[in-house]
Amino acid sequence: MKNRVVITGMGVVAPNGVGIEDFSEAIKKGTSGIKFLQQLKDLQFSCCIGGIPPITEDLKAQYFTPLQLRRFNSSSILYGCIAGIDAWKDAGFKVNKDSDVDFDSGTVFGTGTSGVEVFRESIYKIDDHKVRRLGSGAVVQTMSSGISAYLGGMLGLGNQVTTNSSACTTGTEAILLGYERIKAGKAKRMLVGSCSSSGPYIWGGFDALRVMSYKHNETPEKGCKPMSAEAAGFVPGSGAGALVLETLESALERKATIYAEVLGGNINSGGQRNGGTLTAPNAIAVQRCITDAVKDANIEAKDIDVINGHLTATVKDGLEIENWSKALNRKGDNFPYVHSLKAMIGHCIGAAGAIESVAAVLGLHEGFIFPSINCETIHPEIEALIAPYKIPRKMIKQPTNIVAKASFGFGDVNACVIFKKYRDSSSLKNS
Repeated sequence: MKNRVVITGMGVVAPNGVGIEDFSEAIKKGTSGIKFLQQLKDLQFSCCIGGIPPITEDLKAQYFTPLQLRRFNSSSILYGCIAGIDAWKDAGFKVNKDSDVDFDSGTVFGTGTSGVEVFRESIYKIDDHKVRRLGSGAVVQTMSSGISAYLGGMLGLGNQVTTNSSACTTGTEAILLGYERIKAGKAKRMLVGSCSSSGPYIWGGFDALRVMSYKHNETPEKGCKPMSAEAAGFVPGSGAGALVLETLESALERKATIYAEVLGGNINSGGQRNGGTLTAPNAIAVQRCITDAVKDANIEAKDIDVINGHLTATVKDGLEIENWSKALNRKGDNFPYVHSLKAMIGHCIGAAGAIESVAAVLGLHEGFIFPSINCETIHPEIEALIAPYKIPRKMIKQPTNIVAKASFGFGDVNACVIFKKYRDSSSLKNS
């Protein structure tokens, strides 16, 4: 029998909450982390709002030595390390510099880009003939695998230590890559997740594409409106999410807290054919990703209680709901509950899938469905497919069993993972 995989630890660095406790409280209340950012206005961005996690100097000092902080300029790696270490501790493991190498544990921790801030500083120093002032941290902070390199060393991980990068699909893909490694018996546990930097050097290209919201600079908390008739583009966000995946056998042996089980999922691409492009999805591929995920999880479409959507508050929201409806053959009152965390934290790019998965798993574990805020008026295309109450405007305190979480990214890439509430070792359908 292939290993069953469960989630035993989580960590999060989000615009509306750093740490599981604060984040859980925020998403239950529908608390927004979107703020007006003067820096964006000064740089003449159309969209002058965004989500940046509230990281203090005192908090940094809890995770990094003074020497590390002097060399540290990458916000994505900072976010990722905090979330990753929190998840590791939450799973019941210690962070011990003197411990032996743990060959049973590894990490797949993704990012869209790494160290953009450091790249910028490096370019100026090189152009000013000051290459020797780059410092010893420039390489590890700008290489794509900088985040996994940091986490691997801080936690003494001896299994696979790597970074994936698939645009907005990165975080969900990382979960599935770690899941597959454990299921195949190549690791006992994997720290999985993703991170994304804050600021204009990450967000500028999207502003130039005119896909970001510019109508709510004066009312930032209302700026991101997934599934709404008033949706005006996505709001940028940043941060990190992390989950510890582990064999069920190991988790039970350790008497660890089990948040949920990962039943399966699917990763695919639309090949930029049949309507798919670098920036738009191939609808048939999206539907196939969902149906193949359901098949891999050994469930039926009717078993899904909640969809944690990609849903970015752009013109593609309607197409996404249509794809879910066709893939699951469900509509109206029969459509699952569906929500988007982006209304509260913005679109966290490479970190989106991981942060949103943490939110989805918290809902399963604690028995609630967080609200999809800022959707006072549902978009007509979506209202034709979903009973209005299936988009919760306030938190619903209700036990759920299965959540489907999907992410769709530039490059016409897709990922869908299926989470199930864990009860006991004999209660799961695919045991």
